[in-house]
Amino acid sequence: MVYHHLYSKFAKKDHVRAGVIGAGNYGTAIVTQDPHTPLLSVVVVADLSLDAAKGAYLKAGFDPSLLVYADSAEAAQCAIDDGKRVYTDKPLLVADLPSVDIVCESTGIPEASVVYALRAIKNGKHVAMITKDCDVTVGPMLKKLAKEAGVVYTPVDGDQHGLLIQLYEWAKSVGLSVISGGKATDGEFIYDAETGEARIMTDKPIHAPYQASIIVAPEDREFLQMIPQGRTAEYVAQRARILAKLPQPGSYDLCEMTIAANYTGLEPAVDTLVHAPLRVTEIPVAYCEQAHGGVFDRAGKIDLATCLRAPAESGLGGGVFLVVRCDNAYSNHVLTTKGQIANYDDTAAVIYRPYHLCGVETSSSILMAGLLGIDTGSDDYLPRYDLVKVAARDIKAGEIFGNDHSPQLTARIVPAIPVAMGNAACAHLLVGNRAIRDIPAGTLITYDMVEEPEASPLWALRRQQDRTFLTSATMAPTDPLETA
Repeated sequence: MVYHHLYSKFAKKDHVRAGVIGAGNYGTAIVTQDPHTPLLSVVVVADLSLDAAKGAYLKAGFDPSLLVYADSAEAAQCAIDDGKRVYTDKPLLVADLPSVDIVCESTGIPEASVVYALRAIKNGKHVAMITKDCDVTVGPMLKKLAKEAGVVYTPVDGDQHGLLIQLYEWAKSVGLSVISGGKATDGEFIYDAETGEARIMTDKPIHAPYQASIIVAPEDREFLQMIPQGRTAEYVAQRARILAKLPQPGSYDLCEMTIAANYTGLEPAVDTLVHAPLRVTEIPVAYCEQAHGGVFDRAGKIDLATCLRAPAESGLGGGVFLVVRCDNAYSNHVLTTKGQIANYDDTAAVIYRPYHLCGVETSSSILMAGLLGIDTGSDDYLPRYDLVKVAARDIKAGEIFGNDHSPQLTARIVPAIPVAMGNAACAHLLVGNRAIRDIPAGTLITYDMVEEPEASPLWALRRQQDRTFLTSATMAPTDPLETA
């Protein structure tokens, strides 16, 4: 990596001071890396739970005498000037602090996230967007507003979509043709060929109708062996059937892939994604074009994979991957014979990053923004796709729509369309709002099924994004920064 050269030669300042809003697992990891990260200080942590905000600093090993509570920007700034670290339950003050260069938004709540992001942009702060629920809904508009304000809006290293975007940008920069790209689901399917047991290895809770392990019927076990040449579609379909009782991808997985698709232009082959359980060695076999034995009708696809492996084999580690080729025969020979894992006819190879370190590695995106004024995404961030939801069970009028972790709804990725009655509703415009009529299981949720909240900054900014990118409708101009 050349980060240290970039920082030493081209930095616009000598240190970055960050504010973190949302001290959950991700935000806390940014704070706990502070003492070990050159050029970066987290000077304020905000969370509605003061225990969580202060606890992030305590987990990082800060002396409690250095920690000061503040409930106003003035008090917070005085404490920071005095060399203290501030914790607060007043998130709005973070973007008002003169000492804060970048706001790391990690609340996970899209309605709150958009308010804090707009406030930061209005006040000349960079934004590291960790709340993917907000990013997938209005990210392109926030990036446009940030650019116009002369600040950076960036995805982050540590989140899988951020890492995939960077891997894609690198591949294009060295002249590789990207056939497909995607991420590994956090859980892995561990298959013991001797006992026939297949189980999920995951740190997430397992909800009905899924179970933690199954015994694969003897007649099905051949389909969990390495995919033979010419039988990819059959094996992928059989594995989907055999492993259906193990936990499947969540809406949060499709959410990240929607953001990555909007940044890269890679497209889903089907709205649910194929999501094949695959060994690392099978990714280039399955996730290439049908003409070369894969499942895609053409190149340029995005998808998920759950790593399928033996107990003693290494896995994908929740990382990201690309399936690529070189369009020059000599270069492609180098690509497929120097240790990379290729498909059967050597027309594709997988390049993968078998880890994502969440907030532990997010400092690279923070420092790129704060020191260099650049983001770690791409310049072509457009609302190409929307994440939408389908009722997983009957939903009653008056019921509140859940978030991406709720079993109430399942997700799809569809071409982006504006907010309008009858159109499929963007997934995170639903969260926390009421169904206005009974909705049968299997129904795609549309805007006429949800009660729009009054004076919602998220809905307002989404409509502005629609006007800017998706429609030519003439509407009264608005300035969302004025409401921040």
